[in-house]
Amino acid sequence: MYKAGPHPLQSVSPLSALDYRPPVWLRSGHLQSVWSTLFRNVALAEPQEEIIATPDDDFLRLDWYRQGSSRLAILSHGLEGHSRRPYMVGLARALLRDGWDVLTWNFRSCGGVMNRQPRYYHSGATGDLSRVVGHGLAQGYDTLYLGGFSMGGNLTLLYLAEQGERVASAIAGAITFSVPCDLAGSARVLALPSRRVYMKRFLDDLGAKMTEKAHLYPDLIDVTDIEKIRNFQQFDDRYTAPLHGFRDAEDYWAHCSALPRLKDIRVPALMVNAVDDPFLSRNCFPSARSVLGAHVQAEAPKWGGHVGFVELAGDGYYWSERRAVAHARRVTGRNPELQEAD
Repeated sequence: MYKAGPHPLQSVSPLSALDYRPPVWLRSGHLQSVWSTLFRNVALAEPQEEIIATPDDDFLRLDWYRQGSSRLAILSHGLEGHSRRPYMVGLARALLRDGWDVLTWNFRSCGGVMNRQPRYYHSGATGDLSRVVGHGLAQGYDTLYLGGFSMGGNLTLLYLAEQGERVASAIAGAITFSVPCDLAGSARVLALPSRRVYMKRFLDDLGAKMTEKAHLYPDLIDVTDIEKIRNFQQFDDRYTAPLHGFRDAEDYWAHCSALPRLKDIRVPALMVNAVDDPFLSRNCFPSARSVLGAHVQAEAPKWGGHVGFVELAGDGYYWSERRAVAHARRVTGRNPELQEAD
């Protein structure tokens, strides 16, 4: 069982996007996007691992951080991420400090263990998140809070939109960061020559997975000339779409983008996308209430990059983690005096 420290976060106060002001030398979307991966190490006790079954004879791998709370936060990682990436463990540590139990989970094929089925994961695989949420509810928690990063943010918002009025009463709200809620637009942004380094890394990782799956399912998956794939359009046309029941990449993106479904969400949800995020299209910064609906709030800090929001404070927390704790406190009504700035 995780034991929380002797004090909660030191500076949880009214927060908004305007409060994030990194050092001048960190005001670069590209530097922010790689900083955590290169330089951050979050100290946290090893989680308790659990494997749960899916209805199609597959499995999901979960990491539990328990301290006997009645409140549970469930966190979803990004594309080709896993449950123990620094951004996941960083937010888990912040929420633990604030009294939550935390559950982080791995999408199918992520975290170093290949799943059994030909399918793997995608931006709209809400059935798996629904199973994780249901599993969390079955443990007897009276309050749930959802968090998601990048693709996991899109997944979280899409799940809540699909739930609509049927959403479990225990889910108090959600926070998401660096969300490519316009999948088609973001895929085209990442296909730009200036984003080649990011695209290559994603495609190298995804290509290795497809090669492994081709050994398991040689009659279904063909990796001939896979090294010639240069963007998500080509990869999703060839693999993601057909393996998950979509016509092609455009059909997949249209069905799985959270953007047109935000207005269907019925719990307080905050989407934080940095203006300098090198992964996101213009459409990932909605402001019209007709798009956001009554329950979604969108914030656009000037800096932060993609899943960055680096803060070099002495306590080791990033701004995004402070923002998440402040939002979680507000939506649960635990600190009514801490009202977020409009």
